[in-house]
Amino acid sequence: MPGFESIIDQKRPIRILTTCLRDGNIPHALLFTGISGIGKRTTARLFSKACNCEALSSAVSRKRIDGIPCCRCRSCRKIKSGNHPDIIHIEPSGNIIKIAQIRDLCHTLSMKPYEAETRVVTISEAQNLNLEAGNALLKVLEEPPEHTIIILTALNTANLLPTVVSRCQEIRFGPISRKNLMKLLHDERGTETEVARIIAAMANGSISKAMAMSDDQWINQRNWLIHELETLESRTIRGVMAFAEQLSSNKDKLPDVLEVILIWLRDRWMVRMDPENIINIDRIDGVQSNYGNVPPSSLLSKITAVQRAQMKLQTHTNLRLMLENLMLHLVKT
Repeated sequence: MPGFESIIDQKRPIRILTTCLRDGNIPHALLFTGISGIGKRTTARLFSKACNCEALSSAVSRKRIDGIPCCRCRSCRKIKSGNHPDIIHIEPSGNIIKIAQIRDLCHTLSMKPYEAETRVVTISEAQNLNLEAGNALLKVLEEPPEHTIIILTALNTANLLPTVVSRCQEIRFGPISRKNLMKLLHDERGTETEVARIIAAMANGSISKAMAMSDDQWINQRNWLIHELETLESRTIRGVMAFAEQLSSNKDKLPDVLEVILIWLRDRWMVRMDPENIINIDRIDGVQSNYGNVPPSSLLSKITAVQRAQMKLQTHTNLRLMLENLMLHLVKT
Protein backbone atom coordinates (compact mmCIF):
# COMPACT_ATOMS: atom_id res chain seq x y z
CA MET A 1 0.00 0.00 0.00
CA PRO A 2 1.35 3.47 -0.81
CA GLY A 3 1.82 6.06 1.92
CA PHE A 4 -0.25 9.08 2.94
CA GLU A 5 -0.14 10.41 -0.63
CA SER A 6 -2.71 7.74 -1.52
CA ILE A 7 -5.34 9.42 0.67
CA ILE A 8 -7.54 11.57 -1.56
CA ASP A 9 -8.81 15.05 -0.63
CA GLN A 10 -7.75 14.90 3.02
CA LYS A 11 -4.84 17.35 3.07
CA ARG A 12 -5.68 18.87 6.45
CA PRO A 13 -6.03 15.57 8.38
CA ILE A 14 -2.82 14.26 6.81
CA ARG A 15 -0.99 17.51 7.60
CA ILE A 16 -2.06 17.28 11.26
CA LEU A 17 -0.94 13.65 11.54
CA THR A 18 2.40 14.11 9.79
CA THR A 19 3.11 17.16 11.95
CA CYS A 20 2.49 15.04 15.06
CA LEU A 21 4.92 12.44 13.72
CA ARG A 22 7.57 15.02 12.82
CA ASP A 23 7.38 16.75 16.20
CA GLY A 24 7.16 13.52 18.19
CA ASN A 25 3.99 14.82 19.83
CA ILE A 26 1.32 12.21 19.16
CA PRO A 27 -1.90 12.36 21.25
CA HIS A 28 -2.75 9.18 23.12
CA ALA A 29 -6.24 9.20 21.58
CA LEU A 30 -7.44 10.39 18.18
CA LEU A 31 -10.97 10.61 16.82
CA PHE A 32 -11.43 10.56 13.04
CA THR A 33 -14.91 11.80 12.09
CA GLY A 34 -16.68 12.03 8.73
CA ILE A 35 -19.03 10.12 6.45
CA SER A 36 -18.31 6.52 5.47
CA GLY A 37 -15.94 5.78 2.63
CA ILE A 38 -13.64 8.82 2.72
CA GLY A 39 -10.43 7.27 4.01
CA LYS A 40 -10.67 7.34 7.82
CA ARG A 41 -9.88 3.66 8.28
CA THR A 42 -7.18 3.65 5.60
CA THR A 43 -5.56 6.68 7.23
CA ALA A 44 -5.64 4.95 10.63
CA ARG A 45 -3.89 1.93 9.11
CA LEU A 46 -1.24 4.12 7.48
CA PHE A 47 -0.72 6.03 10.73
CA SER A 48 -0.20 2.78 12.62
CA LYS A 49 2.47 1.90 10.05
CA ALA A 50 4.06 5.33 10.31
CA CYS A 51 4.28 5.17 14.12
CA ASN A 52 6.22 1.92 13.87
CA CYS A 53 8.11 2.43 10.62
CA GLU A 54 11.80 1.61 10.97
CA ALA A 55 12.63 4.72 8.94
CA LEU A 56 10.72 7.06 11.26
CA SER A 57 13.53 8.01 13.65
CA SER A 58 15.89 9.11 10.87
CA ALA A 59 13.04 11.00 9.19
CA VAL A 60 12.26 12.82 12.45
CA SER A 61 15.91 13.77 12.90
CA ARG A 62 15.80 15.36 9.44
CA LYS A 63 12.39 16.94 10.20
CA ARG A 64 11.22 15.40 6.91
CA ILE A 65 8.31 12.98 7.15
CA ASP A 66 7.68 12.51 3.44
CA GLY A 67 8.15 8.85 2.60
CA ILE A 68 6.85 7.71 5.99
CA PRO A 69 5.56 5.05 6.26
CA CYS A 70 8.12 3.49 3.95
CA CYS A 71 5.86 0.44 3.37
CA ARG A 72 9.02 -1.65 2.83
CA CYS A 73 10.49 -2.33 6.28
CA ARG A 74 9.65 -5.43 8.33
CA SER A 75 7.19 -3.56 10.55
CA CYS A 76 5.32 -1.99 7.64
CA ARG A 77 5.10 -5.32 5.83
CA LYS A 78 3.91 -7.10 8.95
CA ILE A 79 1.16 -4.52 9.52
CA LYS A 80 0.12 -4.76 5.88
CA SER A 81 -0.22 -8.54 6.17
CA GLY A 82 -2.41 -8.15 9.27
CA ASN A 83 -0.03 -10.23 11.38
CA HIS A 84 1.35 -7.59 13.73
CA PRO A 85 0.36 -8.47 17.33
CA ASP A 86 0.41 -4.84 18.51
CA ILE A 87 -1.80 -3.39 15.77
CA ILE A 88 -5.32 -4.05 17.00
CA HIS A 89 -8.57 -3.52 15.11
CA ILE A 90 -12.01 -3.59 16.71
CA GLU A 91 -15.13 -3.69 14.53
CA PRO A 92 -18.80 -3.70 15.54
CA SER A 93 -20.22 -7.13 16.30
CA GLY A 94 -23.42 -6.91 14.31
CA ASN A 95 -24.58 -3.35 14.76
CA ILE A 96 -22.86 -2.58 18.06
CA ILE A 97 -19.49 -2.69 19.77
CA LYS A 98 -20.09 -4.77 22.89
CA ILE A 99 -18.71 -4.51 26.40
CA ALA A 100 -16.99 -7.91 25.98
CA GLN A 101 -14.93 -6.54 23.09
CA ILE A 102 -13.72 -3.60 25.18
CA ARG A 103 -13.01 -5.85 28.18
CA ASP A 104 -10.84 -8.05 25.97
CA LEU A 105 -9.08 -4.90 24.79
CA CYS A 106 -8.50 -3.74 28.37
CA HIS A 107 -6.92 -7.10 29.20
CA THR A 108 -4.58 -6.79 26.21
CA LEU A 109 -3.67 -3.20 27.10
CA SER A 110 -2.79 -4.23 30.65
CA MET A 111 0.29 -5.91 29.18
CA LYS A 112 3.24 -4.31 27.43
CA PRO A 113 3.39 -4.33 23.62
CA TYR A 114 4.94 -7.51 22.25
CA GLU A 115 7.31 -5.89 19.78
CA ALA A 116 6.01 -2.54 18.56
CA GLU A 117 7.52 0.79 19.47
CA THR A 118 3.96 2.09 19.60
CA ARG A 119 0.91 -0.13 19.94
CA VAL A 120 -2.01 1.22 17.90
CA VAL A 121 -5.65 0.32 18.54
CA THR A 122 -8.25 1.29 15.94
CA ILE A 123 -11.91 1.14 16.96
CA SER A 124 -13.98 1.49 13.79
CA GLU A 125 -17.54 2.86 13.76
CA ALA A 126 -17.16 3.97 17.37
CA GLN A 127 -20.61 5.56 17.26
CA ASN A 128 -21.82 1.97 17.70
CA LEU A 129 -20.31 1.58 21.16
CA ASN A 130 -23.10 0.64 23.54
CA LEU A 131 -23.27 2.51 26.85
CA GLU A 132 -21.38 -0.13 28.84
CA ALA A 133 -18.66 -0.38 26.20
CA GLY A 134 -18.38 3.40 26.02
CA ASN A 135 -17.93 3.68 29.78
CA ALA A 136 -15.32 0.90 29.78
CA LEU A 137 -13.42 2.65 26.99
CA LEU A 138 -13.59 5.91 28.93
CA LYS A 139 -11.60 4.34 31.77
CA VAL A 140 -8.86 3.42 29.29
CA LEU A 141 -8.80 6.95 27.89
CA GLU A 142 -8.62 8.43 31.39
CA GLU A 143 -5.57 6.32 32.23
CA PRO A 144 -3.96 5.66 28.85
CA PRO A 145 -1.46 2.79 28.74
CA GLU A 146 2.14 3.63 27.89
CA HIS A 147 3.34 3.26 24.31
CA THR A 148 -0.25 3.01 23.08
CA ILE A 149 -2.34 5.15 20.74
CA ILE A 150 -6.08 4.66 20.40
CA ILE A 151 -7.81 5.79 17.20
CA LEU A 152 -11.59 5.96 17.02
CA THR A 153 -13.39 6.38 13.71
CA ALA A 154 -16.98 7.61 13.69
CA LEU A 155 -19.51 9.33 11.45
CA ASN A 156 -19.72 12.20 13.93
CA THR A 157 -19.64 12.86 17.66
CA ALA A 158 -23.41 12.88 18.19
CA ASN A 159 -23.70 9.27 19.37
CA LEU A 160 -20.47 9.17 21.36
CA LEU A 161 -20.22 9.86 25.07
CA PRO A 162 -19.16 13.52 25.48
CA THR A 163 -16.56 12.38 28.01
CA VAL A 164 -15.05 10.05 25.39
CA VAL A 165 -14.96 12.84 22.80
CA SER A 166 -13.34 15.26 25.25
CA ARG A 167 -10.42 12.89 25.80
CA CYS A 168 -9.62 12.56 22.10
CA GLN A 169 -8.18 14.95 19.57
CA GLU A 170 -10.83 15.09 16.87
CA ILE A 171 -9.70 15.23 13.25
CA ARG A 172 -12.48 15.84 10.75
CA PHE A 173 -12.38 14.22 7.34
CA GLY A 174 -14.30 15.85 4.50
CA PRO A 175 -16.22 14.35 1.55
CA ILE A 176 -14.32 13.55 -1.64
CA SER A 177 -14.80 16.03 -4.48
CA ARG A 178 -16.94 15.00 -7.46
CA LYS A 179 -13.97 15.64 -9.74
CA ASN A 180 -11.78 13.15 -7.88
CA LEU A 181 -14.58 10.60 -7.61
CA MET A 182 -15.05 10.81 -11.38
CA LYS A 183 -11.31 10.34 -11.92
CA LEU A 184 -11.25 7.37 -9.56
CA LEU A 185 -14.22 5.74 -11.32
CA HIS A 186 -12.60 6.28 -14.71
CA ASP A 187 -9.13 5.08 -13.66
CA GLU A 188 -10.12 2.08 -11.54
CA ARG A 189 -13.40 0.95 -13.09
CA GLY A 190 -13.23 2.33 -16.62
CA THR A 191 -16.57 4.07 -16.06
CA GLU A 192 -17.76 6.27 -18.93
CA THR A 193 -17.63 10.01 -18.25
CA GLU A 194 -21.40 10.55 -18.33
CA VAL A 195 -22.10 7.66 -15.97
CA ALA A 196 -19.17 8.65 -13.71
CA ARG A 197 -20.62 12.14 -13.39
CA ILE A 198 -23.98 10.76 -12.27
CA ILE A 199 -22.43 8.34 -9.78
CA ALA A 200 -20.06 10.97 -8.37
CA ALA A 201 -23.01 13.27 -7.69
CA MET A 202 -25.08 10.55 -6.03
CA ALA A 203 -22.23 9.16 -3.93
CA ASN A 204 -22.22 12.29 -1.74
CA GLY A 205 -18.45 12.33 -1.45
CA SER A 206 -18.00 8.66 -0.49
CA ILE A 207 -15.46 6.53 -2.37
CA SER A 208 -16.94 3.24 -1.16
CA LYS A 209 -20.43 4.32 -2.17
CA ALA A 210 -19.23 5.43 -5.61
CA MET A 211 -17.46 2.12 -6.17
CA ALA A 212 -20.55 0.17 -5.11
CA MET A 213 -22.61 2.17 -7.60
CA SER A 214 -20.24 1.58 -10.49
CA ASP A 215 -21.48 -1.87 -11.42
CA ASP A 216 -24.07 -2.47 -14.14
CA GLN A 217 -26.67 -3.73 -11.65
CA TRP A 218 -26.81 -0.36 -9.88
CA ILE A 219 -26.96 1.57 -13.16
CA ASN A 220 -29.80 -0.65 -14.41
CA GLN A 221 -31.66 -0.22 -11.11
CA ARG A 222 -31.27 3.56 -11.32
CA ASN A 223 -32.51 3.61 -14.93
CA TRP A 224 -35.54 1.52 -13.96
CA LEU A 225 -36.34 3.74 -10.98
CA ILE A 226 -36.19 6.98 -12.97
CA HIS A 227 -38.38 5.46 -15.68
CA GLU A 228 -40.94 4.51 -13.02
CA LEU A 229 -40.80 8.01 -11.53
CA GLU A 230 -41.30 9.64 -14.93
CA THR A 231 -44.51 7.66 -15.43
CA LEU A 232 -45.72 7.84 -11.83
CA GLU A 233 -48.11 10.76 -12.31
CA SER A 234 -50.03 8.87 -15.01
CA ARG A 235 -50.71 5.88 -12.76
CA THR A 236 -53.85 5.03 -10.86
CA ILE A 237 -53.81 5.20 -7.08
CA ARG A 238 -53.61 1.41 -7.02
CA GLY A 239 -50.57 1.55 -9.30
CA VAL A 240 -48.90 4.13 -7.07
CA MET A 241 -49.51 1.95 -4.00
CA ALA A 242 -48.12 -1.10 -5.80
CA PHE A 243 -44.96 0.85 -6.67
CA ALA A 244 -44.53 1.89 -3.03
CA GLU A 245 -44.97 -1.72 -1.90
CA GLN A 246 -42.36 -2.85 -4.42
CA LEU A 247 -39.82 -0.33 -3.12
CA SER A 248 -40.49 -1.23 0.53
CA SER A 249 -39.57 -4.88 -0.08
CA ASN A 250 -35.83 -4.13 -0.07
CA LYS A 251 -34.92 -2.06 2.98
CA ASP A 252 -31.18 -2.15 2.31
CA LYS A 253 -31.58 -0.33 -1.00
CA LEU A 254 -33.93 2.38 0.28
CA PRO A 255 -31.21 4.95 1.12
CA ASP A 256 -30.01 4.81 -2.49
CA VAL A 257 -33.59 4.82 -3.81
CA LEU A 258 -34.45 7.98 -1.89
CA GLU A 259 -31.21 9.62 -3.00
CA VAL A 260 -32.07 8.90 -6.66
CA ILE A 261 -35.55 10.37 -6.14
CA LEU A 262 -34.11 13.46 -4.45
CA ILE A 263 -31.63 14.14 -7.26
CA TRP A 264 -34.33 13.48 -9.87
CA LEU A 265 -36.45 16.19 -8.23
CA ARG A 266 -33.43 18.48 -7.99
CA ASP A 267 -32.94 18.13 -11.74
CA ARG A 268 -36.53 19.18 -12.31
CA TRP A 269 -35.72 22.35 -10.37
CA MET A 270 -32.39 22.92 -12.10
CA VAL A 271 -33.83 22.62 -15.61
CA ARG A 272 -35.07 26.20 -15.33
CA MET A 273 -32.36 27.61 -13.10
CA ASP A 274 -29.11 26.07 -14.35
CA PRO A 275 -29.59 23.31 -16.98
CA GLU A 276 -25.84 22.73 -17.34
CA ASN A 277 -25.73 21.40 -13.77
CA ILE A 278 -28.38 18.73 -14.20
CA ILE A 279 -26.96 15.52 -12.74
CA ASN A 280 -29.01 12.96 -14.67
CA ILE A 281 -27.66 14.40 -17.88
CA ASP A 282 -28.75 11.37 -19.89
CA ARG A 283 -32.37 12.25 -18.96
CA ILE A 284 -32.20 15.94 -19.79
CA ASP A 285 -34.56 15.72 -22.77
CA GLY A 286 -37.30 14.17 -20.66
CA VAL A 287 -36.75 16.66 -17.85
CA GLN A 288 -36.90 19.66 -20.17
CA SER A 289 -39.98 18.51 -22.08
CA ASN A 290 -42.07 17.27 -19.16
CA TYR A 291 -41.14 19.21 -16.06
CA GLY A 292 -40.16 22.73 -17.00
CA ASN A 293 -43.52 24.14 -15.94
CA VAL A 294 -43.95 22.41 -12.57
CA PRO A 295 -44.60 25.15 -9.96
CA PRO A 296 -41.53 25.79 -7.77
CA SER A 297 -43.63 25.50 -4.61
CA SER A 298 -44.75 22.02 -5.67
CA LEU A 299 -41.18 20.89 -6.32
CA LEU A 300 -39.96 22.24 -2.99
CA SER A 301 -42.77 20.43 -1.21
CA LYS A 302 -41.84 17.15 -2.91
CA ILE A 303 -38.14 17.61 -2.11
CA THR A 304 -39.00 18.26 1.53
CA ALA A 305 -41.14 15.11 1.60
CA VAL A 306 -38.22 13.00 0.35
CA GLN A 307 -35.86 14.53 2.92
CA ARG A 308 -38.36 13.71 5.68
CA ALA A 309 -38.51 10.13 4.41
CA GLN A 310 -34.70 9.93 4.54
CA MET A 311 -34.75 10.96 8.19
CA LYS A 312 -37.48 8.43 8.98
CA LEU A 313 -35.24 5.66 7.66
CA GLN A 314 -33.10 6.20 10.76
CA THR A 315 -36.06 5.28 12.98
CA HIS A 316 -38.19 2.15 13.35
CA THR A 317 -40.81 3.39 10.94
CA ASN A 318 -43.35 1.45 8.88
CA LEU A 319 -41.51 1.48 5.56
CA ARG A 320 -44.46 0.60 3.38
CA LEU A 321 -46.68 3.28 4.94
CA MET A 322 -43.89 5.85 4.70
CA LEU A 323 -43.32 5.09 1.01
CA GLU A 324 -47.04 5.10 0.24
CA ASN A 325 -47.35 8.58 1.75
CA LEU A 326 -44.27 9.75 -0.14
CA MET A 327 -45.47 8.44 -3.51
CA LEU A 328 -48.89 10.04 -3.03
CA HIS A 329 -47.11 13.31 -2.29
CA LEU A 330 -44.99 12.98 -5.43
CA VAL A 331 -48.01 12.57 -7.72
CA LYS A 332 -49.67 15.72 -6.38
CA THR A 333 -49.45 18.71 -8.74
